[in-house]
Amino acid sequence: MTTQPVAAFEPPYVMAVFSSVRTADDTGLDELNDRMEEIVQAIPGYLGYESARNPEGLGITVAYFRDHESLTAWRENLEHQAAMRKGRAEWYESYTLHVATVERSHGFVRNA
Repeated sequence: MTTQPVAAFEPPYVMAVFSSVRTADDTGLDELNDRMEEIVQAIPGYLGYESARNPEGLGITVAYFRDHESLTAWRENLEHQAAMRKGRAEWYESYTLHVATVERSHGFVRNA
């Protein structure tokens, strides 16, 4: 797991923010997430993601894509669609998805 944010990308680009609360039994979810990461990394235009979960169980994953077409390719991937159905049926109490176009982006890294 990384402790650094993803780099600032050259705008415009697209981000999908997935906020979720899991069910008590998330058996198998980590393995499926590993597979989803393999798939999304192969999509042209995928830039990266960041993810965190607080002790109370709220998780936020932000995925970055070069454009809406690359995000659409991810949304329409058949394995991803099956994973979304399984997530609704078994692993998530609730979730929200926000999609936005980023107009400005910058970062900071302290010199060691």
